[in-house]
Amino acid sequence: MADKLATAALFPPWTNTAIRVVLLCLGLGVAGTLTSFMVYVRSPFFTGQHEPVVQPFEFDHRHHVGDDGIDCRYCHSTVDKSPSAGYPSTEVCTNCHGQVWNQSPMLEPVRQSYFTDRALVWRRVHDLPDHVYFNHSIHVNKGVGCVTCHGRVDQMAEIMREVPLTMGWCLDCHRNPEPNLRPRDQITSMTWKAPGDDALAVGRAIARNNGVHTRVSCTTCHR
Repeated sequence: MADKLATAALFPPWTNTAIRVVLLCLGLGVAGTLTSFMVYVRSPFFTGQHEPVVQPFEFDHRHHVGDDGIDCRYCHSTVDKSPSAGYPSTEVCTNCHGQVWNQSPMLEPVRQSYFTDRALVWRRVHDLPDHVYFNHSIHVNKGVGCVTCHGRVDQMAEIMREVPLTMGWCLDCHRNPEPNLRPRDQITSMTWKAPGDDALAVGRAIARNNGVHTRVSCTTCHR
C-alpha cells in the first residue's frame, strides 16, 4: 500500500491536464504546419505570380500587341501546331527591326545575335514542372484563348505570370471548360467577350463544335 502511494505521488493530478495540453499543442502544430505549407504553395510567393521576368533585352508587349496590334502567333508561331508555343527567333525580330529602330541601343542584343549567328536566350515565364505535360496546340485549337492563361499581355510592360498554374487551377478548367472557350478566330484577342447575355451557352456551343470534353484523369497531364 505504501509503495502505491509513493508511486502516485510522483505524478500529481495536474500532470494529466499537462499531458493533454502537450498532446493538443503537438496536434495543432502538425496540423498548422501542413496547413501553412498548403497555403504557401498556392500563394504568389511560391507560384511567382505578378513578378516580372527580366528578358535579355526590353520587349514591351503593350507597344507590340496593344499599339501595333501584332498577333501573338507572329512571334509564337508554333502555338497552334505543337506542344510548345515557340520563342521569337532573331530573324523574327529583325524582320521589323532591321529597318525600324535598327540603331536603338536597346536592340544591341538582337544585332549581336544576328551577326554572331547565336540564338537569343529567352527566360521562361510560364514554366510548368517537368512531370507536367502541356500541349499548347490542343488548347488553342479547341478554343482556349491566350488571355485565359496568360492574362492581358497587351497591358504588361514586362511579361509576368497572371494565374497560379497550380494543379487545382488547371483542374477547375478541365472540369468545366465551357466558360473559357471562344471561336478560333478570336483566340489571340485580348478583349473578346461572348455575344449576348448567356456566355455559358456560347461556350457550350463551341464545346460541341470543337469536340471538347472534360479531362480529369491523371494521365491527361502526367504521362
